[in-house]
Amino acid sequence: MSDQPQLHSSIVAMVSLASGIAANHPAMGQCQLDRLRAAGVPEHQINAVIEIARHIRDEAAEKLDFSFDEKAGKVETIEVNDGESCGCSPTPSGQSCC
Repeated sequence: MSDQPQLHSSIVAMVSLASGIAANHPAMGQCQLDRLRAAGVPEHQINAVIEIARHIRDEAAEKLDFSFDEKAGKVETIEVNDGESCGCSPTPSGQSCC
């Protein structure tokens, strides 16, 4: 057993919510919303987590689709170096996902 302190339950709920959304899990972390609200997490923070998770999910799907289209010869291969080491762009409202 580790001597490390456990993550706060609200952090675990946020991670679970975000990963469920990003992974297209059928339950999508619905029960985590209740836990976050019961823990007093402000709605704007919950909404930010949801927006970032959806953005990451959608960005991953676009990149996967592009990769398949590229292999199928439907799009031209392009080399892009945008200087971003993590490879993600901000959400529509400007939230950073990195």
